[in-house]
Amino acid sequence: MVNTLSHLGIGLLIASVAGFNSRQIKIVAFMAILPDLDFILNALFLAIDGHLDHQMYNALYYMMGHREFMHSLIFALIVTLYIWYRERDRMLTIASGAAIFSHIYLDYVTSWKMRPFFPLIKEASTIGAIDFFDPLVTVISFVPLFYILASRVRENKNSGVLNGNNTSSQVNGHIRALFQGNGSWLTGISKGEHRSLYRKLLIIFVIWCAFNPLAKAVLLSDIERTEGHEISYQDSYPILPGIFLSAYEFNDTTYRILTFSYWSGVEKEEFVDKCYCDNGSSDPYIQMAQFLYNSSLPGEVDYPVYNVSTYGSNVTVVLSDARNPFAKYWAYFKTEYVFVFDTATENYEVYVKRDVHYSEPMPKGMFE
Repeated sequence: MVNTLSHLGIGLLIASVAGFNSRQIKIVAFMAILPDLDFILNALFLAIDGHLDHQMYNALYYMMGHREFMHSLIFALIVTLYIWYRERDRMLTIASGAAIFSHIYLDYVTSWKMRPFFPLIKEASTIGAIDFFDPLVTVISFVPLFYILASRVRENKNSGVLNGNNTSSQVNGHIRALFQGNGSWLTGISKGEHRSLYRKLLIIFVIWCAFNPLAKAVLLSDIERTEGHEISYQDSYPILPGIFLSAYEFNDTTYRILTFSYWSGVEKEEFVDKCYCDNGSSDPYIQMAQFLYNSSLPGEVDYPVYNVSTYGSNVTVVLSDARNPFAKYWAYFKTEYVFVFDTATENYEVYVKRDVHYSEPMPKGMFE
């Protein structure tokens, strides 16, 4: 599973191979998780987004949104140069840059759209070649964390922390041992324990992350020959290890949805209508919803499907992605935008629904 702990584990692998001391390991480990600290900026952004106009909303989203600026190569370069300025240590600078780059690349090569080339390229994209729950990446990244935890448990047991009768004392003892034991929690890595294993794991990790995008390209080429139609690399997402979900425009009114894998080729195909509406009178509202959505961020919908309904003076347009029903366990395709237009006043409200049974209103500044 690709999460902050996974990034931390990869950072520890890089630091262990470089043969750093405890302080240097902490720097590299921190660099490996630094991009995810953008959740702090994202929380601040969500606190003020209702007071922003559209231009300011977009500008701050690029800088403060999760997986935005702090997941860009420009940010990685700035931080790496800062490490060199502070430390004047070539190997530490290289390892720190590798750690933060590994974070950005691992996110980019899995399932999430990002803007790693911002501000040069503002369009969101993804490689999408490795599943979020990829077992190989998960195991490799958790090995150093497992050894650290096992080492601490062993040291605590040997020091008698686990032998106390009072539960509170045992918990406090664990906490003290974690930070004040016979050496830090990074002692094993700084001493070079398991370094040979870590080096092999790091090599496997690099090869795996480089191989999968190429393998995906070969697979897509084969599927395109089978389908007789071009299929977007960007818009083909892993939904399970080795299994991808994609779509293409079959005709003016229909999308063709398909899942395919390395071992079975095309496994499932279905058609999805682009619009569910009563008549041509819905077109103006679909166009307005499309215009508003295209002006907004983050831009999650690749294959828009519109569901239009009328109640009194309100016209409701629900915008979703054609692939939504086919990705049951992935929240990325569980987002719906609900545009409610008042035909009497020409006002509108927008709500978002993310894999839940309720909708929350979106700030006006999100749209034109």
